[in-house]
Amino acid sequence: MSPAITTPHPLATAAGQEILAAGGTAAEAIIAAGAVLTVVMPHFCGIGGDAVWLLVDRRGQKSCLLAIGQGIARPPVTGAIPQRGPGSVLTTAAVVDGWGRAHALSTLHWGGRLRFGDLMQPAIGLAESGFVISASQKFWRDFRASEAEDWPGFAQHFPRHAIVQRQPDLARSLREIAEHGPRSFYEGLLAQRIVAGLRAAGVVISLDDLARTRSRECVPLELPYRDLTLLAPPAPTQGAVTLAIMGILERFELSALAPGSADHLHLCVEAVKRAFLSRDGIADPRFAPDRTSEMIAPARLNKDAEEIDLHRALPWPAVWQAGDTVFLAAHDAHGNAASVLQSTYFDWGSGVIAGDTGILWQNRGAAFSHDPAHPNAFAPGKLPFYTLNPGMALREGRPRFLYGTQGADGQPQTLAMLLTRLIDFKETPEAALRGPRFLLGRTFSDSRDSLKIEADAGPALAALQSRGHEVSPIPELSPLSGQAGVIALSREGAVAAHDPRGEGEGVVISPVECHA
Repeated sequence: MSPAITTPHPLATAAGQEILAAGGTAAEAIIAAGAVLTVVMPHFCGIGGDAVWLLVDRRGQKSCLLAIGQGIARPPVTGAIPQRGPGSVLTTAAVVDGWGRAHALSTLHWGGRLRFGDLMQPAIGLAESGFVISASQKFWRDFRASEAEDWPGFAQHFPRHAIVQRQPDLARSLREIAEHGPRSFYEGLLAQRIVAGLRAAGVVISLDDLARTRSRECVPLELPYRDLTLLAPPAPTQGAVTLAIMGILERFELSALAPGSADHLHLCVEAVKRAFLSRDGIADPRFAPDRTSEMIAPARLNKDAEEIDLHRALPWPAVWQAGDTVFLAAHDAHGNAASVLQSTYFDWGSGVIAGDTGILWQNRGAAFSHDPAHPNAFAPGKLPFYTLNPGMALREGRPRFLYGTQGADGQPQTLAMLLTRLIDFKETPEAALRGPRFLLGRTFSDSRDSLKIEADAGPALAALQSRGHEVSPIPELSPLSGQAGVIALSREGAVAAHDPRGEGEGVVISPVECHA
C-alpha cells in the first residue's frame, strides 16, 4: 500500500510526506506534520493545546490516545467561566506529551526509527525563518482584531497586517523540546518559563500541574455501519455522538436516496438532533458515570430512528458548543494508520501568551460547566468535555477510511454528510468533501439556532423549509461547514484529500518516491 497523508496546510503535508517517503511510520509523519501545524496554523492549534489520536496498526490492533490536559489545582469555579483570558485557562496542555507517547508507541511496536528531535526540525525552521500567512489565519486575525487588543502580548506575536509570520520565541521552545524530549515541556527549565509566563498573565497554575499532565491510552468506541466498523474516541470526547448519528442513519436505506437531496439532508439533520439531545451527560468517566454505551446501544438507536418524522423537523434549539481545530491523518507503507485532531479550542485559544515562550495557551477550560452539580463541572485533575473526535472506518479489521474535521459541534454534522457520501453513495473522497453540507446551530455571523445550508444545495432548501426547518443559506463551500480530510484505502491503492473549503492537501506517495 502506498503511504498517504492529509493535513489542512501544504507545509504540514510536505513535512509528513518527507517522513513517509523516507520509510517513516504514520505516527512519525503525524508528529512532524502536527508540529508544523502548531506553527503555521496558530489560530487553530498549538503546543499550548491538546490532541486526540486514533491508531490502528498493521495487525489490526486498535487504540486511542487522549492527549488532553487536566484541570489545574485551584479553588472551585464560581459563576460563569470566561471564554477568553486568564480565567478561561483551567487546564494544562497535553499535545506535546501526546507526541511523545505516540513516538514511543511507534518505536516499540511500529518499527519507528526516527529520533523525536528530528521530527521537530521542520517546525523549528518555519518558526525561525517564517512563512506566508494563510488566508485562514488572516481571516481569524482580522475577525478577532478588536477583542485581541485586550490580549496582553498577542499583537506583538501575531501582527495583524503581517504577510510573513515569524515566531522566534516559539522556535526556541520547540528547540528545547527537540533537544531535551517532550517531557521538558512539563518538567525542567521550559516548564518553569511556561508557568512563570502564565502566572504573570494571571493564570493560577503550578509546576505540579504541568508535571501531572499525562496522555491516556484507552480503547476506542466501535459501531457497525453497513459492512464497516466505525471507530471513535471514548468519553470525555463526543465520539459517541458521531457514532450515535451514524447508528440512527444505519436504520434507513440511504442508498435509495439522492446524495444532497432534501431527504438525505433531512435524515442527517434529524439524526444529529437526537444524538445531540443525549450528549449532555458526557464527562470524564473517572468523575461521572459513563453513559456513552447507552447512547449507541441498539435499543436506543432503534428508538431514535423510529421517532424521526420523515416529513417534519423536530423543533430545535439546543446549546451550541464553539471551537476550532485541525485534522490530519496518515497511513504508512507497513499498514499502520493514525487519525488525529489537534486544538486550542476556540480560534486563538485563550489569547494568553505564556511569557517569553511564544506559546499561546488553550481555553479548553471554557468547556467545563460552572454548575457544580453538572457531570462536566470543573474539578482539579478532571478532563473537560471534548468536541474532538477523529474517526476510522475498518473493513475486516483493516482501515478503509481515515477521516475527521475541524468545527466543534459541527464535527459530527460534517462527518454524517461525509460518511454517508463515502459509504452509502460510494462517492470519491474529492466528491464527498465537495458536496454541500449543513450546520445546525449558532455561528459568529448568525446567533439563531437555525439550519445553515450551503447554497449549492439548490432545490433542497425549499423542500426543507416546507418540513419545518428554519433554513439560513450560507455560501457554497463555506468554512463554517468544517474543513475535513479523508484517506481512502483499498486494494486499488490509496486516495488522500483535504477540504476545498480550506488550503490543505492530501498526498499519496508512489513506490518510486518511497524508500521504506
